[in-house]
Amino acid sequence: MTDLFQDEKHRASTWFRSLRDEIVAAFEGLEDSHSEGPFSDETAGRFEVTETKRHSDDGSDAGGGLMSVMRGGRVFEKVGVNVSTVYGTLGSAAQKSMAARGVPGIEDDPRFWASGISLVAHMQNPHCPAVHMNTRMFWTPNAWWFGGGSDLNPCLEYDDDTAHFHATQEEHLKPHGDGLYGELKAWADEYFYIPHRHRARGVGGIFMDDRNTGNWEADFALTQDIGRAFLPAFVPLVEKRRVDAFGEAEKEAQLVHRGLYAEYNLVYDRGTKFGLATGHDANAVLMSLPPMAKWV
Repeated sequence: MTDLFQDEKHRASTWFRSLRDEIVAAFEGLEDSHSEGPFSDETAGRFEVTETKRHSDDGSDAGGGLMSVMRGGRVFEKVGVNVSTVYGTLGSAAQKSMAARGVPGIEDDPRFWASGISLVAHMQNPHCPAVHMNTRMFWTPNAWWFGGGSDLNPCLEYDDDTAHFHATQEEHLKPHGDGLYGELKAWADEYFYIPHRHRARGVGGIFMDDRNTGNWEADFALTQDIGRAFLPAFVPLVEKRRVDAFGEAEKEAQLVHRGLYAEYNLVYDRGTKFGLATGHDANAVLMSLPPMAKWV
């Protein structure tokens, strides 16, 4: 199975990288075009790109990626767009977790390969919503699957922004079957829920995991369309809200909401747990944390 999936692995990792390049260019374009309103007099932000490395327990190369982070821009206070392709042998904790999820053969053969893109944006203006997006492919000698999605995390909610974000995602999922958007929306509502706060992290989006219908091409096409939906779902909201004036009350609401976001990512997020458990670059894994947050 390893040899049979070399082409699919290459196609998936190449596409995640191309999506990263497109998003980085679009976000730097937002920085350049912000010419009025709060922070417009600041220097336009640019991504700092760092190569990340993963090493196996014996010190051998086990893949890596690119960590691209912009801090203190006109529009983005902190945004990270990371891509990685890692491989090797799962540690015992990750192996047990995969076995509990029903991954076939993982108890006997813990080899794995994983590639994906992960994005989190925390905004300067509290009227602009924070956002998360990721898509990924995971492979073992006896299984493969796709996962990912995107969700909107405003501290100040606007019904028309939420409607646009969801409608854009729904439109991109239409080619993949009736009812799929509703299924992935419901999954996001369940996944991005914070039990100890008894509330959702944001206003939802779409999410899937362990996606394997037996048709790799169809599942890859769906994963690509989840990624393609991101910019048209998110960028118009930023363009609309980045010029709005705000005061101390709005900034306070933003910092408190960021605390909620940090709690979820550190306590519940599956990707954070997997990245740290498998020895990936900790700075890249924790890129999702906001630059400033507050708890009341």
